[in-house]
Amino acid sequence: MIVLYTMEREYPYGTLRSTNGSKTKVVLEEKGLGYRVELVRPGDVWKKVPEILAKHPLGKVPFIEDGELTLFDSTVINEYLNDAYPEPALLPSDVVSRAHARALENYADEGVLSQYLPLIWMPWWSPAEQRDQDSMERGREGLRTAIFPFLESRLSETGYLCGAFSLADVPFMAVAMVLQVDGMDVSGFPVTAAYLDRLRQRPSYRVIDPNTPLAESVGLAAAS
Repeated sequence: MIVLYTMEREYPYGTLRSTNGSKTKVVLEEKGLGYRVELVRPGDVWKKVPEILAKHPLGKVPFIEDGELTLFDSTVINEYLNDAYPEPALLPSDVVSRAHARALENYADEGVLSQYLPLIWMPWWSPAEQRDQDSMERGREGLRTAIFPFLESRLSETGYLCGAFSLADVPFMAVAMVLQVDGMDVSGFPVTAAYLDRLRQRPSYRVIDPNTPLAESVGLAAAS
């Protein structure tokens, strides 16, 4: 059985999860794979303790164990899962379309999950009185000015970035998760708002839904 190492913690306002760990969790669900989650303490990640560095040289999550294989980096993990467990396919079959999907996945990682989303998400892991509201607003403004206009122009008629749901859409599942907690108003971007709602309707979203308790957040899609 695959073991996913990630950060997840319950708060009074919902279950918060690593955005990158959520990417891999979604793919495990979309593939219908058996897996279990090992929780990593946030402090161990922030302090880069030796036990974490032994699994991920940057001291981050997620990383997985699949038999004798240990693999880190959510994008690399997800590509591995798509290759090792090919059904259902989460990348297009032709070379050009696959390249476009990979480029869009990188755009989401570099432009959203690494740049703007942490400004919103990290403060939510702290008590309300300790949250940096200016940071959170900078993150929201970045989404409004740089990311959502791109999505408004790029989303296809079928409602996903590359036609069918693919690895390109997986990072935006994490965006949908963060904004569900944050409550950011996206009504000024109707195509994006509909896209995020569509992602939240996928069975795989339930394992990262902030309303899903830790004890109920593994294997939901495969069991449905």
